[in-house]
Amino acid sequence: MVFAQALAAGATLLGLSAQASAFDITKNSNLAVYWGQNSYGAANGAGANNQQPIGFYCQDDTIDTIPIAFVTQFFGTGGAPVMNLANTCNNVDNKTITGTDMPDCSSLASDIKACQAAGKAVTISLGGATGSIGFTGDDQATQFAQTVWDTYLGGNGTVRPFGDAVLDGIDLDIEGGATTGYTTFVTALRKLMTGKTYYITAAPQCPFPDAYLGTTLDAVGFDAVYVQFYNNYCGVQNFNNTNGWDFDSWDNWAKNTSPNKDVKVYIGAPAAQSAASQGYVDSATLAGILQSTQKNYTSFGGAMLWDASQAYANNRYDKAVKAALTGAAAPAAPSSSKPKRELNRFFGRWD
Repeated sequence: MVFAQALAAGATLLGLSAQASAFDITKNSNLAVYWGQNSYGAANGAGANNQQPIGFYCQDDTIDTIPIAFVTQFFGTGGAPVMNLANTCNNVDNKTITGTDMPDCSSLASDIKACQAAGKAVTISLGGATGSIGFTGDDQATQFAQTVWDTYLGGNGTVRPFGDAVLDGIDLDIEGGATTGYTTFVTALRKLMTGKTYYITAAPQCPFPDAYLGTTLDAVGFDAVYVQFYNNYCGVQNFNNTNGWDFDSWDNWAKNTSPNKDVKVYIGAPAAQSAASQGYVDSATLAGILQSTQKNYTSFGGAMLWDASQAYANNRYDKAVKAALTGAAAPAAPSSSKPKRELNRFFGRWD
């Protein structure tokens, strides 16, 4: 699908916005799917155009939340952050906003607004496996909170990579760097979040507590955590191993430690074999894990998948997952060849 077609689809979604139900963070059947890194294309030699514009993934009611990945640098040229959306928009192939290394991705504004009109929450994810991120101290963290507000949310900054589109919150996918400042950053950003409903989420890895965000998760309230139950001993592949699977720990944290006792814990999983170095299970296996957890844990909020391009290439893995969460009949999977198992560390993700 070319970009013009995606925009046309977005216009259709806008026309249906009155019928769309708004995202509800309190449900236990939500599906969050990352978009922005062309993960399947990079991992499988599928070419630069495997990942479609974001509006392409909003044309049905399967996905509830789309974290856009990633802001890869907090303080770039001119003090502005740097964002890389792989084949869709980056600061090498696209023009940049004057005085910065931030790519001008304003062509995606109409798609983002169409997704929101269709009832999706669209957020910006900070970090990723290869991000150059972190703070020198609390003053810098407070400064960056204002920058994120002005750049992506309800502020009035001059550097707006998505034009007049106002995103619905932020996601912290912190997998490196110092742990300094994140509590201050989240606290400062919360104070700025007025005028509409905004969400703050995190994507910790499953070993509890998370090495980079553990203290921040204990100190300030998050709306949801998309726990990465893959690429670790505690991944979904060890669901039946009591020495591995640790959703209990995350549930206990949600109920007894998190400042927000309504925080939701998602099971994060790879959407295809090539989406992670370990932890992929077929959709029927993941369905059983999700339904069992949904039944037994009140903190359970749904599933997270890495990522949209992988899910669509893998017989719409996201649809099977959503069906499991809602109790609907799983869709019939079309036949397709098994993806090759390779990963690219620049545009893919090993996290």
